Amino acid sequence: MTTATTKENKKQKKEISLDAVVYDSKGKESSKLKLPAKIFGLPWNADLVHQVAVSYASNKRTPVADTKDRGDVRGGGKKPWRQKGTGRARHGSRRSPIWRGGGITFGPTKERNFKKKINAKMKSKALFVVLSKKWKDGDVMFVDEISLKNPKTKDAKSILKNLSSAPGFGMVRKKKNNSASILLPEKQLSVSKSFANFSNLNLKLVKDVNVLDLLDYKYVILVGPEKSLKFLESKVNPVRSSREALNPAFAKAKPHSRARQVAGRSASNGVK
Repeated sequence: MTTATTKENKKQKKEISLDAVVYDSKGKESSKLKLPAKIFGLPWNADLVHQVAVSYASNKRTPVADTKDRGDVRGGGKKPWRQKGTGRARHGSRRSPIWRGGGITFGPTKERNFKKKINAKMKSKALFVVLSKKWKDGDVMFVDEISLKNPKTKDAKSILKNLSSAPGFGMVRKKKNNSASILLPEKQLSVSKSFANFSNLNLKLVKDVNVLDLLDYKYVILVGPEKSLKFLESKVNPVRSSREALNPAFAKAKPHSRARQVAGRSASNGVK
């Protein structure tokens, strides 16, 4: 093991404080919060984050380039000239790929499929790894509430100015491109309309955020930390959470036990 690798491992083993400061919309300290280690205390995993990020980018991709092969090009029904006796090379169609105006050989088509499947546990783990990295770098801010009565860009600009006054977040307002990703716990039409004119911001609900939303932007502003963290904690074990939502019997039974399986089967069959 090299010296550089040893130093990196020691850095990862160092405990990072999970005590966070919650700010109000005026940029002043409102309260303090203890962050869950399962979300903000994970070590960096570049391979996992890369795999999940590539899958998201591939799933967003829509094939645009489209070419026609010799079967799609119009014409070519008649043989250009007879097979023998002309002294020229034999041809059966004017739409052969070697002819001008003919089909394209092995060209791109719209039927290409770029979809990639990633497990739910990998998605949630990669999300938490990026959040942990952002937190260690000091790029995560917690805001208790952002509320606007009427959608006004002027009010949103003043809120950004107030938040940029917090220590370590001075570039939130000044950064021209990909400044911050603002995560809301629930839909707020006036807030989303007020921040819509800022091209350097990304406004999303916590339930819709993915790895690309965090990687593409410098800062992460988490609004309503209590509700937001409660939802993120439910994604720590997404498979178990979804099963418990569909069948409450899974919550009472012990994991990986025969009793849990029997309880789930009996509940699904309507047996008490």
